[in-house]
Amino acid sequence: MRAAGTRTAGSPGLRALRKNRLALTGAVIAAVFVLAALFAPLLTPYDPARPDFSDALAPPGAAHWLGTDDLGRDQLSRIVYGARASLQVGVVAVALAFVVGVPLGLLAGYYGKFADSAVSRLTDTMLAFPFLVLAVGLAAVLGPSLTNATIAIGISQIPAVIRIARAETLRLKHADYVAAAIANGGGDGTVLGRHILPNAASALIVQATVGIPTAIIGEALLSFLGLGVQPPDPSLGVMLSGAQSFLAPAPWMAVFPGLAIVAATLAFNLLGDGLRDVLDPRGGTR
Repeated sequence: MRAAGTRTAGSPGLRALRKNRLALTGAVIAAVFVLAALFAPLLTPYDPARPDFSDALAPPGAAHWLGTDDLGRDQLSRIVYGARASLQVGVVAVALAFVVGVPLGLLAGYYGKFADSAVSRLTDTMLAFPFLVLAVGLAAVLGPSLTNATIAIGISQIPAVIRIARAETLRLKHADYVAAAIANGGGDGTVLGRHILPNAASALIVQATVGIPTAIIGEALLSFLGLGVQPPDPSLGVMLSGAQSFLAPAPWMAVFPGLAIVAATLAFNLLGDGLRDVLDPRGGTR
């Protein structure tokens, strides 16, 4: 049985989302990125890590739609695989942040007092550092790799998730259906798991759509600085880093990876705005 007061994304919500052209555009572009990442081996015409020095710095053309880099590697193939790395980091990092942040936020908001004070102090301490600064620092300590970059970005996103979960819990724990559940003998786990968390899901879903593009930018930055994906493995950040010395003779080396990052982050942000309007109408005023 669904908890009382739980909001569902029924047909009115879907119709509202379809009427939002920007959100729909974001959803389509995000879907293209996801599908390209999932089926990268089937879509890429060349090995993204294999150099071909005879075709180095080839401009966009019939053989290489987006040109090649200084080692003759196909830009399109590398961008598709780079998008796969970016989305992998985005999804896994957000999942990590939710696994840690949601329980802490629920406990802080529900129990208050010492639990709220301890979690709030931890959150405030982490928020004292800007997201990218914290991610770079953690990645530098953990060491350069895609896995460590994902962990660093995930940890950096935990404070935002805690704040959303805590705020929703504070709002929902005084609802009538929560009081009824307690009066009927429901324990803390039942109240949190069956009544508060399902009703907080809409705000958390919106936060996830905001966290994924943030993680994509974070992965690109860490890889650009040499703290994420390591060459010759493809990454949008690695491609931008390698393009610095070839901006004049081969501008496509920087333009196309940069456009891919912009398109991916913009798509998820537009989708997140649309979902906020449908799932969490209070988001615009909070």
